[in-house]
Amino acid sequence: MRWRKLGKLYTVDRLHAKLNSHAANPLPVHLEGNVFRVFFSSRDVQNRSSVGAVDIDIVKQRVVYEHAQPLFEFGPKGSFFESGVSIGNIYRIADRKFMLFMGWQTPEGGHWRGDVGQLEVTGNLDLKLVSKEPYMQSDEEDPVSLSYPWVEQFSDEDYRMWYGSTLTWDAGNGEMVHVIKEARSTDGENWEKTGLAIPYEIGVAQAFSKPSLMRNQDGTMDMWFSYRAGDGKPYRIGRAHHDMSGQWSLCLNDAGIDVSEEGWDSEMIEYPYVFEHSGNRYMLYNGNGYGKSGFGLAVLEKDSQ
Repeated sequence: MRWRKLGKLYTVDRLHAKLNSHAANPLPVHLEGNVFRVFFSSRDVQNRSSVGAVDIDIVKQRVVYEHAQPLFEFGPKGSFFESGVSIGNIYRIADRKFMLFMGWQTPEGGHWRGDVGQLEVTGNLDLKLVSKEPYMQSDEEDPVSLSYPWVEQFSDEDYRMWYGSTLTWDAGNGEMVHVIKEARSTDGENWEKTGLAIPYEIGVAQAFSKPSLMRNQDGTMDMWFSYRAGDGKPYRIGRAHHDMSGQWSLCLNDAGIDVSEEGWDSEMIEYPYVFEHSGNRYMLYNGNGYGKSGFGLAVLEKDSQ
């Protein structure tokens, strides 16, 4: 498997007080032709993230329209997203579309943490908060912190969610253990958590984030994600494969993409979003600074699939 990098597409630079820097967690929605609206999480000067968007022709690699205002902002003091919003993906229930997000909290004297919230995506691609309460929050299964959900519909009565869950903030090597778990639903609203999905290994891959799922024609699935090993190296993009036996396996050495020798993505790469368009499989991803250097695009080489 080999991804060919096409270059950086977009960077935020003081676009708005709440879109001051960063274009993290890029999430594409097809508009027309080769134009996609890419939602992203951007930060103010206090590092609180809101949702921005930019319309981009991914073939010409050209910005068509830059949305100057946030589409959804971090919440008021005391809310579960008072410190920021990190977006997942968009999915459909009947004739309605939704986007789940990680809501950040940074309690005074405590460790940052997250819960999951839900936005409705309107016909005009506006974003509306469904509830001021978390859509999914800490419980006995996930007692510490939650992150970055991805929801996939397999049939009218088969929805599956992959999401991040913190097991511990420090595994003894200075790095957290944050894994990808799975939940299932028959209606897309009421979820039964089924536990660990992607295997992890201390010192190899122990801090995961931002799963992005792709189903293959042969019935298998691939997932790309960010991960850290606990060796001090910043985020890299990894891959897991789900075979016909129903098991996930790590394929870290076959993710097909790594940091560049120089430039905007030479220190770290993270927050992948894999999608298909016009017979090609693309990946949006972030580089240095957790999205501060913007997001770029890569295409999967067809002879490496």
